[in-house]
Amino acid sequence: MNRRLLLDTHVLLWAWEDSSRLGRIGRKLLADPEQPVVVSIVSIWELAIKQSVGKLSLDVQLEDLVRSLGVFGFELLPVLPAHILVLAALPLHHRDPFDRTLVAQAIHENLHLVTADPHLQEYDVQAIRL
Repeated sequence: MNRRLLLDTHVLLWAWEDSSRLGRIGRKLLADPEQPVVVSIVSIWELAIKQSVGKLSLDVQLEDLVRSLGVFGFELLPVLPAHILVLAALPLHHRDPFDRTLVAQAIHENLHLVTADPHLQEYDVQAIRL
């Protein structure tokens, strides 16, 4: 069984755009139909907030992106109370609440966090850095 992957928000966008920023590793991971990939509702929430305040312009409608998760074979992960308890105990290496929640979810769910953000590796989380 492959390790389960949790995509950081920017990696989700890169996958949607088929961006070269995924690199060889990211493309290989996401091209494997047997590779379980998880997207957190936190990422959708982050995109919605950043889009609504003008910090992000998406080339895709958010509804289309959410609907496409199933087409890509990605599992949607809700936020559970247990995730918040892990979040509350995290050291403050990083102030971004979305990233911290993704770290907490990855830790609790035993997921490998796929990210290009070097700061997230300061946490005790299994990470795959692109």
